[in-house]
Amino acid sequence: MFKDKILLITGGTGSFGNAVLNRFLKTDIREIRIFSRDEKKQDDMRHQLNNSKVKFYIGDVRDRQSIDSAVKGVDYIFHAAALKQVPSCEFFPMEAVKTNVIGAGNVLDSAVDHEVKRVILLSTDKAVYPINAMGLSKAMMEKVMVAKARSLGENSKTVICGTRYGNVMASRGSVIPLFIDQIKEGKDLTVTDPNMTRFMMTLEDAVDLVLFAYENGRNGDVFVQKSPASTIHDLAQALIELYNSKSEIKVIGTRHGEKLYETLVNREEMAKATDMGNYFRVKADNRDLNYDIYFSKGQEKLSVLEDYHSHNTERLDVEGTKKLLMKLEVIKKDVGIY
Repeated sequence: MFKDKILLITGGTGSFGNAVLNRFLKTDIREIRIFSRDEKKQDDMRHQLNNSKVKFYIGDVRDRQSIDSAVKGVDYIFHAAALKQVPSCEFFPMEAVKTNVIGAGNVLDSAVDHEVKRVILLSTDKAVYPINAMGLSKAMMEKVMVAKARSLGENSKTVICGTRYGNVMASRGSVIPLFIDQIKEGKDLTVTDPNMTRFMMTLEDAVDLVLFAYENGRNGDVFVQKSPASTIHDLAQALIELYNSKSEIKVIGTRHGEKLYETLVNREEMAKATDMGNYFRVKADNRDLNYDIYFSKGQEKLSVLEDYHSHNTERLDVEGTKKLLMKLEVIKKDVGIY
């Protein structure tokens, strides 16, 4: 489906955008456009890739005009541009709104006006039962996406859908690089709550989810990849054993805004989700404003359904966590198996 097509990646200089770019460079796609506001990262990427297929556009998703100039002639869009750091969004919530909500709306409006074939938006488990500004803004982004998809209808020229993923292993600001640094410095590994669970997903898994959404998405769908989880204690213990370290695990207590477990699909969504093997498809809520009929009778099965979260997914033990960690290039290099 990508032969001779043009793909635009917003936030293409980030780690996720980079991973998507590298995967698409292996296809027979005609052109990939990188859209971001960071000229330094773009310049570094330009020299590193030295690939005529990749074109660079400076702009900001907050500025509709700059998006329009990059969207002309585009067949597909992957929207990864966002403010992602929980603390910065917490202290500057309006900035999160401008980028994550209004910026996403700008991208969707531009895509529809330019008759882009498919748009995939990147979301996160923090958008489910959000407790911080970053999660709240991503939840609103999903609502904006579904509302736009609903207004387009089933047979529109542009198909809009989303992907929602858990923690990407070894991504910037995550716990795995922190633990590795602590091991290398001979320090104890600081664990907030040993029973805390997190989904374990590689960057390649996350890109697979995006490709699956491109191939199978219908307007308003949100796709979730089923992922295993590990307790933070087992994750720390697995790294200690892989690095043959003498570091110990030190419990420091739960920090502000941290959940015991993360949720990828809530129970209301599970009631309408389609199990597609390795993925869940959550269909859009297509009710209109004449919603009185939906309050005359509820859904009995909601009372017995569970959320899909990191406490009830497949649980990895220490050995299983070590096996998954060995997929990461940084760990392969460090432990001498690169």
